[in-house]
Amino acid sequence: MPAAGCQERRAGLGGQIPVMRRRARGSPAPGAAVRGGGERERLRGDGTEEQGNRRSFSVFTKFCKGNQTQPSLRMESQPLLRGSGAHSKFPSWTLFLAVCAVGIGGTFQYGYNVSIINAPTQHIHKFLNETWSSRYHKELNPDLLTFIWSVIASIFSLGGLCGALIGGGMAIRLGRKGALLVNNIIAIVASILMGISFPTGLFELLIVGRFLIGINSGVGLCVQPLYFGEVAPKHLRGGVAMGSSIFLTGGILTGQIIGLRELLGGERHWPLLLSSSCFPAFAQLLFLPWFPESPRYLLIDRGDELSCAKALKRFHCSSEYRREMEDIQRECFALDGEKPKKPWQLFTDRGVRWQLITVIVLAMGQQLSGINAIYFYATYIFKQAGISAEEIPYVTLGTGACECLTALTCGLLIDYLGRRVLIIGGYLLMTLCSVVLTFSLTYQELYSWVPYVSMTSIFAFILSFGLGPGGITNTLTAELFIQSSRPAAYMIGGTVSWISFFTIGMLFPFIVNGLKQYCFLVFLLECSLVAAFIFLVIPETKNKSFLEIKKEFNKLNFGRNAQKKETELYERRQLHDEF
Repeated sequence: MPAAGCQERRAGLGGQIPVMRRRARGSPAPGAAVRGGGERERLRGDGTEEQGNRRSFSVFTKFCKGNQTQPSLRMESQPLLRGSGAHSKFPSWTLFLAVCAVGIGGTFQYGYNVSIINAPTQHIHKFLNETWSSRYHKELNPDLLTFIWSVIASIFSLGGLCGALIGGGMAIRLGRKGALLVNNIIAIVASILMGISFPTGLFELLIVGRFLIGINSGVGLCVQPLYFGEVAPKHLRGGVAMGSSIFLTGGILTGQIIGLRELLGGERHWPLLLSSSCFPAFAQLLFLPWFPESPRYLLIDRGDELSCAKALKRFHCSSEYRREMEDIQRECFALDGEKPKKPWQLFTDRGVRWQLITVIVLAMGQQLSGINAIYFYATYIFKQAGISAEEIPYVTLGTGACECLTALTCGLLIDYLGRRVLIIGGYLLMTLCSVVLTFSLTYQELYSWVPYVSMTSIFAFILSFGLGPGGITNTLTAELFIQSSRPAAYMIGGTVSWISFFTIGMLFPFIVNGLKQYCFLVFLLECSLVAAFIFLVIPETKNKSFLEIKKEFNKLNFGRNAQKKETELYERRQLHDEF
């Protein structure tokens, strides 16, 4: 098999895969031809290996940027990669801590701010009435009160939409790490505005603060999964990417706990509750600068091969980082200097047609799956089961704990069972729970034991959502696209998700009033259709590189022309190797 340019070239990676035949470590290859003395420098010992690495990386990067007039290294026989056997089952401590530093200021903020607004609802209503009376010397009309409260609650979604639209551009211009750090400034400003709204008597500051924290959440939901998907080795990519869901559910649970009336949910402390979102922002500003930027961004987008190698060495052990560097090099070669795409360019690119359809279907399916209906009916069902109104907030903590538990479980299982099994199984279990809930809510008052069936179905629905759609959706978005298309794909997926979130928030009260408990039949149909789409369209992505996943989708995108596209890429590699 001929060496294929960037794919088979291993110069500067320490030592590696034999092209002709295996030889003893440290012995020179018979007939090895190396231009520029890179092999001689590498064979002198560890002291000069780094110098050879830098030269070969520089040559490779110049080619990836389209400069094919530069000389390239060629080896006919190279040493075997050290430690090229089994993969490490666990990430390095640096990678684990980087995931924590990124997550605390990313999806954690979204979950936390969605959760904390529920606890002080009555106190904010009282604040609006008092402010209006002192300002205009008359009572606030109940309809106007409802409208102002709706604006405060829903402006968060509008901010999230704006954040999703700018998140991809920030990730390209500032880098993944830089975008997250700048995003914390927005969260701090939002926290200050919400905190001073009560002492200043300006409820308008509350609206502006909720809008800004929505922007922060939208950017975090876009950039954080992007970073996770790019820094993780492919055999751990599912588990690392699940960090987004783990921190999101952790934020929801934390917000439910902090929002208890014994803590910050009381009348005196609700401004502190809303402004407490500054603490995750400060934590990320403190810890994230100590960790590297995304290695894929450094090499493919910025062409900084030295920083890429340093980042990979920190994220992965010595036997793994070479493997990851080779994978990034292959993707860089396939891109051939292609610049990051704009969102509208993806809609006209036939090569990502079915990936884009998949992201849109999954984003809509996640928001329209019925999870909002579950939380709406939870309070009613808990009351029917005999739980007092004072105890319901503590029972609601159980729903948050369920989501958090399933996210952790999914993170442990995703790289063993695969993505398809978990997400299809999750949607099918949600379909079954919708059937049970429809019957149990219909006969809720006939038998004393029926409310407990409803309660069990609620927790089962939440567990199914966390095990499938809640966790896998963001992971698949990162895996279905290569480097040039990934930020734009997250912008599109995030936009669709936020629009769906806003739409279901506006239409859901009318759906419930019109269909009552039969609204779950609508969600039953939606869950079954999404499960069928995933089964027919989405291939398994476990332990596959981004290029291998792209090749799978080429069969759908190009049909019979897929083989022709692969032949053209092979010929390009062969011509480069001969050059």
